[in-house]
Amino acid sequence: MTKSYDLVLERTLNAPPELVWTAWTDPNLLKQWFAPKPYEISEVEMDLTPGGVFRIRMVGPDGFDTGHGNPGCVLEVVDGEKLVWTSALSPGFRPAELATEGCESFPMTAVVTMTGTGDGKTLYRAVALHKNQADRDVHANMGFEEGWGKCAEQLEELAQTLTVRA
Repeated sequence: MTKSYDLVLERTLNAPPELVWTAWTDPNLLKQWFAPKPYEISEVEMDLTPGGVFRIRMVGPDGFDTGHGNPGCVLEVVDGEKLVWTSALSPGFRPAELATEGCESFPMTAVVTMTGTGDGKTLYRAVALHKNQADRDVHANMGFEEGWGKCAEQLEELAQTLTVRA
């Protein structure tokens, strides 16, 4: 892993990790927070098994639309703790066809971890891995820090409204 090609967002969320995990892994909940408002996620397709699909469609009031979204591939799932997916591969670990422009024009691997802090909070860490500096810079200039930061706030707000399942 080349750290200079990574973008990292780390926050302590005021919600327990099991609720943060639920908000991440329930497609109906993911739609509610995974785009910085006023943008929204209109479609989610998620199969949380290695080789499974991870696909979202983001739309915005300015006409922004990722289309049907290139389906990414789930690489690793550690229940309640870690989710890893990539846009470099399609489901079934097949090489992906990338868009020619926009947020689906460069391959990226996302590593998301949720670690309990012992006081009902979660250390939330999202790392976007890129193959080179150019792709990292494109993603940074698209607003990674601001966008993923806003999404983390929205994630925290939603997780706080959920209840722990017995």
